[in-house]
Amino acid sequence: MALVNWDSSLSVNVSEVDNQHKKLIQLINDLNDAMKSGKSKEVVFTTINGLANYTATHFRFEEQQFEKFGYAHTAAHKALHAEFERRVQNFKTDIQNGKLGTSIEVLNFLVSWLKNHIMIEDRKYTELFNKNGLL
Repeated sequence: MALVNWDSSLSVNVSEVDNQHKKLIQLINDLNDAMKSGKSKEVVFTTINGLANYTATHFRFEEQQFEKFGYAHTAAHKALHAEFERRVQNFKTDIQNGKLGTSIEVLNFLVSWLKNHIMIEDRKYTELFNKNGLL
C-alpha cells in the first residue's frame, strides 16, 4: 500500500511539475516499501540516493524557471530546496553508518516536507508559470 497517493490537492496546475512531483511521490513510496520489507542497507541507500538525485533534478528545473520568469521569491524557495537537500544528505549518511532506526524519521520528514512544500510553496509560482506558457 502506498504511503502517499497523488491527488488533485497536490497539483500545481503545471503538468511538467506535477509529473515530476508524481515521480517524487513514487520514489518516496519505493523507499517506504524497501524499508517496510526489511531490505538491506544497500537497497535502502540506493533508493534514497535515487530520490536525492531526482529531487535535485526537479529542483534545478524549478529554479531555472524562476530565473527565466523572474520569480520574486526565488531566493527563499532556493533556500528551502537547499535545506531539503542537506537533510536528505544527512539521512544518507545515517543509513550508510548503519542507523536504519531513522527510517520512520526519514519517511515522516519526506512526506510532510513534500506535501507542505507542494501545497504551500510551489503553488506560489503557479500563476507565473502558467502566464509564461507552462501549463
